[in-house]
Amino acid sequence: MALADRPLVPEEWVQRIDAVLGRLPRCEQEAAWTGTRWRVGGATIAHVFGGEDQLFRITFRGEPDEVAAFEHLGDPYFRSGWGGNAIGMLLDEDTDWQELAELLTDSYCIQAPARLAEKVERPGQSASQ
Repeated sequence: MALADRPLVPEEWVQRIDAVLGRLPRCEQEAAWTGTRWRVGGATIAHVFGGEDQLFRITFRGEPDEVAAFEHLGDPYFRSGWGGNAIGMLLDEDTDWQELAELLTDSYCIQAPARLAEKVERPGQSASQ
């Protein structure tokens, strides 16, 4: 069965995401079943892809309380059905790339082994603690 046509994620967007995740210890970019994903070991940190509805999405991991908060915020966020700690976000010309960079860094720290995560400075961490 053929997949419905999905748009390719703009290369500029993939590069912006990789600029954040590619600098983190042992984080690897790779082709996914659709789109591009970033992994540390066997754990997926983020997955960006075009949907059958022609919209672009990125999914990443968050703390349980963040998942609920983002779900209630609504657009551009949505709850991803790919696990209890997965958050989804629609990407478009209005995306706040700084906020996304912080969310992706947090996702890495959730998914990475502790010995790697502790090497990463999490944006806003000192302000919230």
